[in-house]
Amino acid sequence: MIYQGFAYIYDQLMKDAPYDQWVSFIQQAIATYSPGAKNILDVGCGTGEIAIRLANQQFHVTGVDLSEDMLAVAESKLEENKVQVLFLKQDMRDLTGFSEPFDVITICCDSLNYLESKEDILTTFRAAYHQLKNQGLLIFDVHSLYKIHHIFAGATFADQDEDVSFIWNSYLADEPNSIEHDMSFFVKQNELYKRYDELHYQRTFAIDEYKIWLEEASFEVVNICSDFDFDENPTSTSERLFFIARKIV
Repeated sequence: MIYQGFAYIYDQLMKDAPYDQWVSFIQQAIATYSPGAKNILDVGCGTGEIAIRLANQQFHVTGVDLSEDMLAVAESKLEENKVQVLFLKQDMRDLTGFSEPFDVITICCDSLNYLESKEDILTTFRAAYHQLKNQGLLIFDVHSLYKIHHIFAGATFADQDEDVSFIWNSYLADEPNSIEHDMSFFVKQNELYKRYDELHYQRTFAIDEYKIWLEEASFEVVNICSDFDFDENPTSTSERLFFIARKIV
C-alpha cells in the first residue's frame, strides 16, 4: 500500500514518533563505523522528517520514496526548515540515476517491512550495495518477530483529539510473520469529519535471515542492536531491530 490521502495527515498522527532517536542512532553509527561520512541516501523517506533533521546536522541528504503524496509533503517543509534536500520518487528495489555513490544509506521507520518477500529484500540490499561507496554503510531497522506476534497481532489502537481520530486494527496475514494494519482516520474539516481508510501490509523475518541476505549482497554485518540502544543486543522481547552493515568489495 502506498500512502495516499493519508500522507497529508501522517505528520499529525506521528507527532510523537521518536525521529530524534533515529537521527542520533544514525549519527552514532557514522561516528563509530564511518567517521567523516557526509552523503546520505534516506530510502523510504516519507514526509522527510528524518532527512530534514539529518540535513540540519550538516549532512548532504537525498530522500527517496514511492509515494508522490509523501514526497510532496516533504518538499513543502524545505523552505520553513531552511535546508536543502533532494527528494525523488523511487522504488527501494530499484535505486538508480544518482550522479555519485553515497557514504551511507538509511532505511528507517520499518520501511523495509513493507517488502513482502525474501527476493524483494535481497533486491533492495543489492540496489543499496550498488549505490554505496566502498566501505559505505547500510543502516536499517525492522519490526522483530516478537512485535509482530505479541504487540501487533490481534491488537486495536485508537486515539482521539479535536482534529484527528483513528482506529487501527492489526491482525496476522496469510504469509508467515506478516501483519495487516486496517486503519480508519477521521479528520475534522470545518464542522464535519472526513474519513480515510488504509490497509497496510508488513512482513518481517528472523535476524539470521537478514544476516544471510546481507552477506549474499556482499555486506559485512558490523552491528545488530535493538530499540535505539547502540549497545543493546536483541533479546526475545526486543521490538525494533537495527542493523548496520558495511559494503565490502
